Amino acid sequence: MYLRARRQLVASLLDRAERAETEQQLRVEQARQAERARMAREMHDVLAHRISLLSMHAGALEFRPDAGPDEIAHAAGVIRENAHLALQDLREVIGVLREGSDKAGARPQPTLADVPALVEESRAAGLQVRADIRVDDLTGVPTGTGRNAYRIVQEGMTNARKHAAGALVDLVLEGAPGAGLTVEMSSRPGLDTTLDARRPGGPGGIPGTGTGLIGLSERAALASGRLEHGFTDAGDFRLHAWLPWPT
Repeated sequence: MYLRARRQLVASLLDRAERAETEQQLRVEQARQAERARMAREMHDVLAHRISLLSMHAGALEFRPDAGPDEIAHAAGVIRENAHLALQDLREVIGVLREGSDKAGARPQPTLADVPALVEESRAAGLQVRADIRVDDLTGVPTGTGRNAYRIVQEGMTNARKHAAGALVDLVLEGAPGAGLTVEMSSRPGLDTTLDARRPGGPGGIPGTGTGLIGLSERAALASGRLEHGFTDAGDFRLHAWLPWPT
């Protein structure tokens, strides 16, 4: 009886050890998959932004062969710069997603303080943006909140280039600790007055699947915030997001 009880005890301990090891491996794999999914969302936002610029300017060159040398040189410069940046971003994400790589958190992430530079980049690419930033200290916003807000603005700019080229985009950023951070974007159809502008639905339109907005909704929900988007009665496209900003 003693030997039988001891064998049962040893077998039970071995079984527990094997289960614990299996569960640990499962937790590690789940954490790795979650991190890879997070990186995939980040890179979707980044590459969609870059490639939309490439597509818009390449389409403009195709449909405006009579444009002046300065306009063509500007568009070619934007294409070259964003192609280089897109390749760099793609190289980084391939390195992260390669089997056995655990450097997903090594890539520097944008913050709310980077939004003015994003706005200027979009303006330089030909998008008409009217920005009203009512946050006193952009660097004082929590890192996670600022990063999510930046990605929302970035996706809004990308969608404007895809579906409402030549439109005027209004951006309002406001918030304070305890009240939360609000991102409000709206676009109204405008006139195609530059080399970069493409009419919605025209032959130079940029395809899209809508997954970017779905990803933004998930991002906001994971941050305990909310995001709404759709057309208003006046025909404007509105994107509204609220993110918590703890005191």
